[in-house]
Amino acid sequence: MAYVPVPKDLTKVKTKVMFNLTKRQLICFGAAIAVAVPAFFLLKDSAGSSAATMLMIIVALPFFLLAMYEKNGQPLEKIIGNIIQVSVLRPKQRPYKTNNFYAVLERQEQLDKEVYQIVHGKEKAADSQKRGCRKARKTEA
Repeated sequence: MAYVPVPKDLTKVKTKVMFNLTKRQLICFGAAIAVAVPAFFLLKDSAGSSAATMLMIIVALPFFLLAMYEKNGQPLEKIIGNIIQVSVLRPKQRPYKTNNFYAVLERQEQLDKEVYQIVHGKEKAADSQKRGCRKARKTEA
């Protein structure tokens, strides 16, 4: 009896389109053929067939890597993008910063006190102006 292993995680199973290749692999292999074969025929007469063959392999290799290489479920362009972000775009030293909840509470308490001072300070100023007006009226009379 034939035994066929069935993967438990079906998210890693990729649908095959043609020639048992995925759509991504077909596109990358087609691009490799479209770039490498004309390069071979252009260089075959001037550089020789073995040098043109080596150049054709070098030109087609990035496309093959893009089609086939995958690590931890990520294709090569995402891996290269992550490497570029880590080494070039992001800062080398990233300080560890926390949001201290107690510091937030202290700032909020300070703001509440300032608001209280502003509100009650205006009431006191208004009261003193009213008293000042009453004293002025009493002195006039």
